[in-house]
Amino acid sequence: MPLSLSASKSQLKISACDTSGDTPTPTSNSISLLINPSELSLSRKTDFGGCVPMGDTGSGRNFARMQPGNLDFSTVFDGTGVVPIPSNLKLPAEVEDQLNMLNDVVYSYNGQQHEPNVVQILWGRLAFYGRLTTFNIEYTLFRPSGAPLRAKAAMSFQGFKNPQEAALEANQSSPDLSHAVMVRDGDTLPLLCHRIYGDSRYYVDVARFNGLHAFRALKPGLLLHFPPLG
Repeated sequence: MPLSLSASKSQLKISACDTSGDTPTPTSNSISLLINPSELSLSRKTDFGGCVPMGDTGSGRNFARMQPGNLDFSTVFDGTGVVPIPSNLKLPAEVEDQLNMLNDVVYSYNGQQHEPNVVQILWGRLAFYGRLTTFNIEYTLFRPSGAPLRAKAAMSFQGFKNPQEAALEANQSSPDLSHAVMVRDGDTLPLLCHRIYGDSRYYVDVARFNGLHAFRALKPGLLLHFPPLG
């Protein structure tokens, strides 16, 4: 007897995004999975630069950057009819056509963006934006003609940040990155150096780098550049 899908069941949906604006915007080019993943892996990674100094007592290497997250999952595409396709999913009956539909969303080259699509992956409370890094298909059942009746697709996605988000993140903390700071009323060079480098003693070097001669009274609106620490 064919299995039935619960009306309240949430299907994982993958949508190609338009990235021409400030944030990725899902388009109508999308696919909702017939069979949700049984497992899903979300990983994050932090990078630390350089080598641990000789004689280090525990401070370790300096923070470098936050890597974009990675999302991995597998799903099954079925054309046997054992799992009926609800009308709202708009999936073709043939497995190969279903896979082509998925391929068009996650893998096909986008001529306007000059890269594969950035996609939005929605499932329950998960909302992930990323780009496909690996796409493996394993065919497990065939018709006598050789046409596939069932296939397993394994996908990995790397998280995506638009340039505005990346710039804001890069401007937050690391002394290994360059900073541009607009002086506000009450700012002093030692205070700004302490805020960015964690050490106010760099104010002489920053003043020299910016060509400042009278740095004790900074004018609001002045743009100062704070170079990476050597």
